[in-house]
Amino acid sequence: MTRALDNYSYRHIWKVAYPILISLIMEQLLGMTDTAFLGRVGEVELGASAIAGVYCMAIFVTGFGFGIGSQIIIARRNGEGRYKETGNIFWHGTCFLIGLAIVVIALSEMFSPWVLDRLIDSPEISDAAMDYVRWRLLGLIFAFVTVMFRAFYIGTTQTATLTLNSIVMVLSNVVFNWILVFGKLGFPALGIAGAAIGSTLAELVSLIFFIVYTALRTDCTKYGLNARIRFQWKKLRDILSISVWTMIQNFISVSTWFIFFMFVEHLGERSLAISNVIRSISGFIWVFVSAFASTCSSLVSNLIGEGHQESVLRLIRRIIKLAYIPVIALAILFSIFPKTVIGIYTDIPDIISSSVPSLWVLCSSYLFTCPALICFNAISGTGNTRTAFALEMSALVIYVIFCTAVIAYIKPDVAVCWTAEIVYAFSMLLICAAYLRSGRWKGTRI
Repeated sequence: MTRALDNYSYRHIWKVAYPILISLIMEQLLGMTDTAFLGRVGEVELGASAIAGVYCMAIFVTGFGFGIGSQIIIARRNGEGRYKETGNIFWHGTCFLIGLAIVVIALSEMFSPWVLDRLIDSPEISDAAMDYVRWRLLGLIFAFVTVMFRAFYIGTTQTATLTLNSIVMVLSNVVFNWILVFGKLGFPALGIAGAAIGSTLAELVSLIFFIVYTALRTDCTKYGLNARIRFQWKKLRDILSISVWTMIQNFISVSTWFIFFMFVEHLGERSLAISNVIRSISGFIWVFVSAFASTCSSLVSNLIGEGHQESVLRLIRRIIKLAYIPVIALAILFSIFPKTVIGIYTDIPDIISSSVPSLWVLCSSYLFTCPALICFNAISGTGNTRTAFALEMSALVIYVIFCTAVIAYIKPDVAVCWTAEIVYAFSMLLICAAYLRSGRWKGTRI
């Protein structure tokens, strides 16, 4: 058992996780950039970007969920030494996601105005949110193809590529936002629409980078990326048998977060603006957890592909210990200097002071979120994505019941609303840890 883990030391885990972490931090800066710019435009734009951002994320994660399922299969084939098969999976997934993006954009244009108008009380916020959604979703085609590049590089543990790509994307987003939000270099000031257009253009730059980098720096012959692929519905069905559950799980997971913001919106524009700031701060801590969780999923799948499933639990414990170091350090730092952190996102004094209690609640939730997300991704990495879906649905039912009972009916202070994150993470940790200890995940073939 120990020998099987020699190639999965703390150093190796960090080597795989570090580039993913940097890429996620850079991508998180996309949302942070939008919030930081719009936080200097007005409360309506700041609140609308919160709802619109989560709304777009709920749509985006359907494709992202497909990428996670594809990544699990790619990692398994990589562990088995069947390298050319990874390219076959990549191209089938890319074709599927391009088609999905076109369908989603068309459906959104037809139904999003109706949905947002009925879910949001404030007409000003509803109109501003739709301005953001309309432009942001045009970038789905670029974003979905990028998802498959990420799945390939994480699944084959060539994660250094992600760092370079994300730096290019974020720098592009900052420039585009500066020009389009405030109207620089002769362009009109587009406000919230400018933030959405800037992010969409940044997604295009990211995709172009991946294409050029892969063509010049990746061994396309080894992985079958330059082979002529004949599209097979059976191959796509095989990928979907794993990916469909991560697609549904990601959509429902983010959709319930959208429900949270709908409940908060009914408390007033100030509560919504505060929650948007806290959401953005949460994203910065979350990227550390997510980086190690993605690493866990890939390494677990590779480890099982090598025939060492008996070492999976020890690998998970190593990853959790390593992840706790930056997560707890950041949570403590943010708790000690809350106004400094909040001030990055807005210069409105009342919002800064009113956001401090919510930030403290958020930081405490990551004591449970960190191990919960890693354990959940480990289960997905074993190939039991259907079971992982069922487990998270159990935690989400608890989460929605709490939000409905506490936020919708009691209408408490916004800081109390954010205790929903603790309830969700603690429930998820108990459920996933129990399943991993049961050993029922062993022997799954994908």
